[in-house]
Amino acid sequence: MTAPTAPAEKLLLLGGDFARQNDYLSRLRLDGLSPATALTQQAVPTQDLARLALDIVDGLDAHRMHHSPEIRTVYARVRQLAHLATAAAGHLLDAEDIIDDARACVPVKGDGPLLTYQQALQTANSRLILVRELTALGPQDTLTAAEVLVTERRRRGDLPPQQPPGFSPAQHAALRAVARGEVTVANGKPYLRRDDWSITLATLRSLEARGLLVREKCPLWLHDERVHLSADGRRDLIATFGRPPAPRRTAARPAPAPQATPSRSL
Repeated sequence: MTAPTAPAEKLLLLGGDFARQNDYLSRLRLDGLSPATALTQQAVPTQDLARLALDIVDGLDAHRMHHSPEIRTVYARVRQLAHLATAAAGHLLDAEDIIDDARACVPVKGDGPLLTYQQALQTANSRLILVRELTALGPQDTLTAAEVLVTERRRRGDLPPQQPPGFSPAQHAALRAVARGEVTVANGKPYLRRDDWSITLATLRSLEARGLLVREKCPLWLHDERVHLSADGRRDLIATFGRPPAPRRTAARPAPAPQATPSRSL
């Protein structure tokens, strides 16, 4: 039987895939020996993002949930992610064709302008910039969709009651930042792609000790590792959606012993 939160878990998993692909796209340069081949190699996983998004739509259909305005918003957001990924893959393949046509000294796509190789590289680079913009918000959008989905289903009583895990505010914020694709590690220290707050190494290690985070090699310049949610991390983060955070457990101090008062003689 499919878990009630399976679509939300798949959304967060898709967000991690968007973050991985965005890392590779950010590193991709067309001044190497085989720019057309590099574009083709990145088009395939970008097409996979669209396929995975549409698979999530099918999974939502299988749950036969009430299509409230919030649920319709989730559908629209996931379909939009599929369209954006499809468009991004198309631009990558177009950029490849532009470079191949310039090398063959033929007009672009048969009836376009005849470009020099340098002009073709410039045109392909403009397509690459557009691709990065189209996929940049994928992790944020999947997190938003997953939270709206779970919150609405919880409000309607479609999900079993579950006590959210105990997280400190810093831990909870860190999990959300990882889900948004914002956390990497450089020189052994966590790096957060934000200016309003930071994540400490102690917070990162505390979540890793609970098995909620995993690290992967990161292709970005000057970054060593990308931090992702583990399967347990996705489930525990989802358990907090639509619920107030659980109070942080602290060690209770014993009450001070009452002071003895001197007896008064009558």
